Amino acid sequence: MPERCLFKSLLLWCALVVMPTAALAVGKCERLVATGNPEYPPYLWRDPQNPQQLIGANADLLKHLAKELGVVVDVIYTGPWSRAQDEVRTGRVDLLAGAFITLPRLEHMDYVHPAFFYTPSVVWVRKGEAFPYGSWIDLQGHTGDTLVGNSFGQQFDTFAKQNLKLEGVSSLTQAFQKLLLGRTDYVLYERYPGLALAETLGMDDDLEVLDPPISSEGLYLTLSHNSACNEPWLRGQLARKMTEMVAAGLPEQFLQRNLELWKAQQMQPDPVGDVTQ
Repeated sequence: MPERCLFKSLLLWCALVVMPTAALAVGKCERLVATGNPEYPPYLWRDPQNPQQLIGANADLLKHLAKELGVVVDVIYTGPWSRAQDEVRTGRVDLLAGAFITLPRLEHMDYVHPAFFYTPSVVWVRKGEAFPYGSWIDLQGHTGDTLVGNSFGQQFDTFAKQNLKLEGVSSLTQAFQKLLLGRTDYVLYERYPGLALAETLGMDDDLEVLDPPISSEGLYLTLSHNSACNEPWLRGQLARKMTEMVAAGLPEQFLQRNLELWKAQQMQPDPVGDVTQ
């Protein structure tokens, strides 16, 4: 009998020790910081009214996800896409609001499944100067451009590293400008963000897309290994809520809403000048 009482007392003591720890874990990260590619409309772009913030479909999805979890997420501008990835890699920023899966990123980030969008990446060329293209191998012998730190899926990235001549720039604006000046033969970028920016820059009549896409990859939310908030309870809750949101079709709703927002903003004068630098 004394042994049974001792056992119960021990269980009670363990429960009292564990409960504050669990409560601390849940309440530990009431605010998270996210960033992403600032040249990615309608998925992400800088808010013309507050250029230190990113808005778009990915930002809306992340904020909805945070509300479901009872936390706050700030989606901030941290610089070009390459710098945004560095901020998450080091843990100075917790989350990347949209990234393809690559082996280097897996070394520094946890991916929240499932993907919330699948987006095709394509070959952009000067209109009227297309070259024969049907597969990756046809890009050989041509000079291409893309953003520093960009990815088009691990399989294509490996092929490109071994077989293609790809230069890197910090912004899509710069890549398109180089293309139109004849300094490169093509640009690799996603179809819809590329079209959105080309229309904004007045370049859409000067560019065309070669089919088929080089890849169609899933966009995932990622959580830095070095984030102080990266704990099992958060990863599990993010995955559960993301699964529910994708099943309910919410990402597509956010995408359509932000397509309209982006178009409407392009009709307005830009109060902050060029926010793509």
